[in-house]
Amino acid sequence: MPSPAQTTAAPPDEARSRLLQAWKGEILAGAVYDLIARRMPEREADILRRMAEAEGGHRRRLEQRMTELGIPVPDPASVRVPLLLRLQARIAPVERLLAAREAAEDEEVDDLYKRPTGDPATDQLLRDIRKEERSHSLAVQDIRSGSVDASGSAADVIPDTPLAAPGVSTRLDRILGRERWHRTGGGWISGAIYGANDGLAAVFGIVAGVSGATGGGSAVLTAGIAGAIASALSMATGAFLAERSESEVAAANVDRERREIAEHPEEEKEELSLFYQLKGIDEKTADELAERMAQHPEAMLKALSSEEFGVSDAGGGNAREAALAAGVSTGLGAIIPVIPFMITTGTAAIVAAAVVSLIAHFLVGAAKSLVTLRTWWSAGLEMTLAGVIVGGATYAVGLALPT
Repeated sequence: MPSPAQTTAAPPDEARSRLLQAWKGEILAGAVYDLIARRMPEREADILRRMAEAEGGHRRRLEQRMTELGIPVPDPASVRVPLLLRLQARIAPVERLLAAREAAEDEEVDDLYKRPTGDPATDQLLRDIRKEERSHSLAVQDIRSGSVDASGSAADVIPDTPLAAPGVSTRLDRILGRERWHRTGGGWISGAIYGANDGLAAVFGIVAGVSGATGGGSAVLTAGIAGAIASALSMATGAFLAERSESEVAAANVDRERREIAEHPEEEKEELSLFYQLKGIDEKTADELAERMAQHPEAMLKALSSEEFGVSDAGGGNAREAALAAGVSTGLGAIIPVIPFMITTGTAAIVAAAVVSLIAHFLVGAAKSLVTLRTWWSAGLEMTLAGVIVGGATYAVGLALPT
């Protein structure tokens, strides 16, 4: 039973509002951490999942206080992660997602948990949670920087996680200082979105320019189709070569690591031991594990390659898949401004092309928010404005050209 000091028949409106807002925020944060964890390496994913569990603990404490104040606790199932946020968590670059979560944790600390509510017990609870939210922000910062180590930031969030021995991170950074050449990658979905963006913008400019020069004559169709095909082939070729180059870099990294194991076995064993220590294994056991792994060079190669640059073999992305995604998306985006000229010509075709193209600009801009994490409407409006500028400028140029 709550004490009289804890219970009030009419909690201040600010306390009610902030408790409900904090409760909803904890559910959303936990869900987002879990979604991001599915895309992270094992060590960082474990930290994020424990942070998600901590958000659940915050929620239960908030629910207890809400019950004490007679505030009805909503059904947690009623709090749904917005579709855009779920898609961003699955598609956007992980580095960008972590930066957004770090900013969100900082914003919650500064805005939601600091200001008094008029209810002392609620203020104390929010202050206690604020300290833990601040440690979450620091832990996310450590994951982003790759320094989840003896600094203790992650361990503050996860008290049961053993700390690595002092100096482990410094020693490992020294060893890896010569190996900061490893790859970063992006998914085919982001490539497809940017392909549609490029194809639409480029061919809309062509269509607008030729329309200005010819009054919307049949030449627009020829120029538009030629531009769409050229854009699609160019993007597909570029994506194929870029993905193949990335695979070649990954293969070169693995080959270089193989040579280092052969040429500097003691240093590579120390490096592997340090990685194990960063996972919480004591130094003696980590050294023994590294010694055993050294007896199997290929297994050691896979372990070091996985820890250092996220691959265990020479494999990379699928170049054909990347080329197909970029080529098809660019072609689809590029053909949109041309469609009206397949049906008619003249002023009607020009107006129709402008309308459908600007609508497509908005939709493609909104889709880019899945990767950039901006609000969908601001990204869509920005893209639409860019389309207006490109179309208007090229149409004016077309009018000025002799026919």
